Amino acid sequence: MFMDEMSKIVDKKGLNRILTRISHEILERNKGSENLVLIGMRTRGEYLAHRIFEKIKKIDDVEVPLGVLDATLYRDDYRTRLKQPEVSVSDITFDINEKDIIIIDDVLYTGRTVRSALNALMEFGRPASMQLFTLVDRGHRELPIRADYVGKNIPTSYNQEIKVKMEEIDGEDSIYVVEVKNK
Repeated sequence: MFMDEMSKIVDKKGLNRILTRISHEILERNKGSENLVLIGMRTRGEYLAHRIFEKIKKIDDVEVPLGVLDATLYRDDYRTRLKQPEVSVSDITFDINEKDIIIIDDVLYTGRTVRSALNALMEFGRPASMQLFTLVDRGHRELPIRADYVGKNIPTSYNQEIKVKMEEIDGEDSIYVVEVKNK
């Protein structure tokens, strides 16, 4: 597979504005931070969750519980992929029962990763509610899943991908649309 023609859609300032807006929306919809729990999906959702955690802390002067979820083993396609999936450890060290969970991920595409996250989280307890924040909704859903909070809707064609870059692991904060051309 050959990638070509990257178009930057969001830069560092734009990403910061999105996360500030979403943090306020989360607090408004949930009437504050009292019952909130943030769960970041590995890998980039984890970094997004940390940033939202910091913004909520600044806005509401409260540190909400923050965890990380790796739902790889719950995916319906992990056994059928050609390569071995890279599995890491989930880090949820607090009770999620009767909590309002915000699942945080970078890109919503088919909905299969979110379905896997829902299944995985049910093994940790029974939350009061589960809400989804995705930085980018690119469309093409295969399952009836929608995000409660969307940073940016970027409709894509099947020959395009969304590439989210985070300073912590990629050296920059940005969102790109990438045209993928098969050789």
